[in-house]
Amino acid sequence: MNVNDFRDISYQLEENGLVNLVLNRPERKNAMSLYTFYELVEAMDAFEKDPKAGVLLITGAKDESQDDPTREAFSSGGYFSEAALKEVPEEIQSEIDWTDLAQKRLTMKMFRCYKPIVAAINGLAIGAGFTMPFATADLVYMSEHAWIQMPFTKLGIVSELASSFLLPRYLGFQKAKDIIYFAKKISAQEAADWGLVNEVVEHDKLLDYAREQALRLIPPKGAGLAIRRIKQSIHEPFIEQLSQTLDRENAGLNECMKTHDFGEGLMARIEKREPRFKGE
Repeated sequence: MNVNDFRDISYQLEENGLVNLVLNRPERKNAMSLYTFYELVEAMDAFEKDPKAGVLLITGAKDESQDDPTREAFSSGGYFSEAALKEVPEEIQSEIDWTDLAQKRLTMKMFRCYKPIVAAINGLAIGAGFTMPFATADLVYMSEHAWIQMPFTKLGIVSELASSFLLPRYLGFQKAKDIIYFAKKISAQEAADWGLVNEVVEHDKLLDYAREQALRLIPPKGAGLAIRRIKQSIHEPFIEQLSQTLDRENAGLNECMKTHDFGEGLMARIEKREPRFKGE
């Protein structure tokens, strides 16, 4: 797939080796469907194979219909609408693994990409909107107005993108469970204090700062080969554990998405009320 044909994301390579990847569905707060994840895999293929591409910078598109920085979205997470299934081109449908709900293919591809990846979280980051950069970006910078939530239990499902492996290793078991079990909202400053992101940056300066940091990872400012080898040395010992975690997350998601509780969670979200679960 040619990067110029992307619909849910945009991919632009600059002459200096920086690739700007933007989650580009602002009308739905950059929520990601299975087709979006397919495009992200294709984007990673292009990034890895292009010798001119040195570093990847991921952010979310701004909704130009509003100017309130507190309402911006990096990504509101998974897009479960039936419309998302209809938007997948027929020639691509056979290439998507509809059971890979935890996004093992994308997570492993990004985790095993030894070129550096930087994320600029410019607004709310819900579910996969946070777990994707959390699992796959080397450096994560966050707007002062951004916030995080992992609302899996409110939807009657389990966590994904290897977050059930990674989060306890950052925060400890009790803190990680507290956040996931109760779907707690996490401010940008809390995320930085807990080591989930690198820095909180003034909203208007976020992209420029993330860009500057990204360019420090490739020539002429950064020793690109050394950084790639360091990343490889850090990541390789965790490959098997991440793979096994994603298999377990996929099994859990495929089970939970057939339940009453998942349907109730979705309906409660649509109706803006608290869900009434049955545990089945």
